[in-house]
Amino acid sequence: MTERILGIDLGTTNSVVAYLEQGQPIVIQNAEGSRTTPSVVLYKSPEEIVVGELAKRQAVSFPKQTIRSVKRFMGARFSEIERLRYGITYDLVAGQDESVLIDVGWTQVSPEQVSSEILKKMRATAEDFFGEPVSRAVVTVPAYFNDDQRSATKRAGEMAGLEVVRIINEPTAAALAYGVDKNIRQKIAVFDLGGGTFDLSILEVDRDLFEVRATRGDTFLGGDNFDDNLMRLLISQFKESNGIDLSDNLQAFQRVKEAVETAKCELSSAPETMVSLPFVAMNEAGPQHLQITIRRDEFEALVEPFAEQLTLCCSQAVRDSGFAVSDINSVILVGGSTRIPYVQNLVRDFFNTEPVRSINPDEAVAIGAAIQGAIMSGSLQEVLLLDVTPLSLGIETAGGLFSSLIPRNSSIPTSHTRTFTTVQDNQASVKIHVLQGERKISAENHSLGVFQLAGITPAPKEIPAIHVTFQIDANGILHVQAMDVTSGTSNAISIVSYSASSVEVAEEATLESESAAEEDRLFVRRQYMRRQAEQYLRSCNEALSDDEYPLPHEIGTQVREHAFRLDISLSSDKQDDAEKAFAFLKELNSEVEGHSAMIKLRRGGDAESFESEDFDVHQ
Repeated sequence: MTERILGIDLGTTNSVVAYLEQGQPIVIQNAEGSRTTPSVVLYKSPEEIVVGELAKRQAVSFPKQTIRSVKRFMGARFSEIERLRYGITYDLVAGQDESVLIDVGWTQVSPEQVSSEILKKMRATAEDFFGEPVSRAVVTVPAYFNDDQRSATKRAGEMAGLEVVRIINEPTAAALAYGVDKNIRQKIAVFDLGGGTFDLSILEVDRDLFEVRATRGDTFLGGDNFDDNLMRLLISQFKESNGIDLSDNLQAFQRVKEAVETAKCELSSAPETMVSLPFVAMNEAGPQHLQITIRRDEFEALVEPFAEQLTLCCSQAVRDSGFAVSDINSVILVGGSTRIPYVQNLVRDFFNTEPVRSINPDEAVAIGAAIQGAIMSGSLQEVLLLDVTPLSLGIETAGGLFSSLIPRNSSIPTSHTRTFTTVQDNQASVKIHVLQGERKISAENHSLGVFQLAGITPAPKEIPAIHVTFQIDANGILHVQAMDVTSGTSNAISIVSYSASSVEVAEEATLESESAAEEDRLFVRRQYMRRQAEQYLRSCNEALSDDEYPLPHEIGTQVREHAFRLDISLSSDKQDDAEKAFAFLKELNSEVEGHSAMIKLRRGGDAESFESEDFDVHQ
């Protein structure tokens, strides 16, 4: 008998577990009789850890020990999470290497540990249903999760006693749930707006072939942002009328948060709703009650600031896919936040079509994961899924430049090898700095990890051949290897730890790459000119000390003068100064070429042809 592989949607707000039985998806009910389980964990005591609906109910009594929306902190560093703290009642502290830890009073836990408790609940739900142990699962993540976040999710599954056989992108899973039995050729857009993340993926479906063409998103944009704005509004209005700041009282704050979630859901079907919290606070006048009516148009005004980012991601994903908006046949809504009428109208206006509502937005991702599990177990053999990596991957090269090995939206799994070399004579080692992003300037991209390749065979610079291989597995997790061809010495790294990374919003990095394209072009050009000048100066100094072909001293003085003027110009960020620097470089080149003794100097290529790349490993 084929071993079962579960499909688990590990969500920010709710989690779901599903299974494919004889070609039919089954969403498994938990012990409380619900098909969705709140992603909430209560660390009540060392002997009692509560997960799901029971934990959510006790959040008011134990606000500092009840963890929710932990998905937002997966793979994050403490210094990167400041803007995510509003709306939470528990304490975040810095662990080793700036990792995020959550202080629940009697212990400190990592986001992976919290997520593992949720996954344990999902596993127990399935085992109760089947009456036997289950140990394998496909787990979903937002399409724009970076490598650190994916690895953290995989570790959480392992902590829960699960073999995570595949990490699959949530929009891709939703497309599987929608189109696996359609048996037609179509282009699908999956608009996935959950509690904490947003993704827009474009897929081309040709009967049993699902190919992701492009994906865009924001791992820190979701329904929690809408809740936070509504909470601020209610707390502000209550403070104006009663003089009490409810954010100073954890129990009251938690009650407001729960009321806001309920109000948001009610406004999806009603034009207005009443938020009523009796005895929410006390002052000298006695008990105070919060009773405020919220209209749908007021709530939509709080959602509107996020509309630009949502539509921008949509337009960029469509552009990256190579399709036009009119080419999209179906738009699938996924995630609880797509129930908001304002969001549905936004999608309808952008794609000029009515979004598909034939699948439950809360369950579609888990069903798609279950279908992927069935494919991997062999019980569903006629479907092929081709996913993509959301951001470019590469290394830092000489001059602080970023050299991409795998461009964004490349189908995975994939592998690519490129040859680099050294920048100094007899260089014994190189530092391989692995990055993820779209900027030409390495410092502006997301750092994934660093490792050393030592034992390089001594040789003049630019002679050693160093092969760098990037391999992305089916889970979207990156493995990097570097090898000196001459000596056979190699070293490798699997990017599985958040500790070496600085988590950025991936979408923000992509937008910056587009808005800063001219800045990057000038940076690359300056680096080229600086390296050319250094090369000319080295060659000039060698020629000055050459007894066979003596170079007049005044030539050396002129070369150094032009090099000095070039260096001053390169220190400026202005376009005009960059053009002056290029003119100085030409003068410097003329000085070098102007003497017969300089025929032995190595000459570089044209600056314009070099702007796109740099081939030396940075040490």
